[in-house]
Amino acid sequence: MKIGIVSDTHDHLSNLERALQILKAEGVTTLLHCGDVCGPGILRALVDFDVRIAQGNMDRHPGLLQVAEETLGRGGLARLHRFTLNGYAAAMLHGDDGERLGMLIASGEYAYVFHGHTHRRSERKVGRTQVINPGALGGMRHEQRSFCILDLATNETRFIRL
Repeated sequence: MKIGIVSDTHDHLSNLERALQILKAEGVTTLLHCGDVCGPGILRALVDFDVRIAQGNMDRHPGLLQVAEETLGRGGLARLHRFTLNGYAAAMLHGDDGERLGMLIASGEYAYVFHGHTHRRSERKVGRTQVINPGALGGMRHEQRSFCILDLATNETRFIRL
């Protein structure tokens, strides 16, 4: 099973649509969004996927929560998600709360911790925890726009640059 991981779209719908086309072509049906969608229009583009979204520091649009509940269901947009992937514990948050992010990683409770916020793609191992930041699909900072695909069968993370 492959999952898609995106973050920091910042209302950049065309980059998100390009990423979603690639994900569909790869057979991905589960998508994790590590936050900063910004506006409700981004949520409507995600309806073909099983989606969880970590609420980011820029996710302040007044209608965002209502559209998230209508589009994704209750709990689809939350500050912190704890769930199971292929039998392994996982957590996802935006990453703007560095202390909370650090505690999740250091706890050793999770095989995977997903986050965004920095606009820098990275993958690292801390103890038994694989920490993945897919980079950003929107915004103007740092690196070329990117997202990633995690193959749960091989535990391989592949970053895709747009």
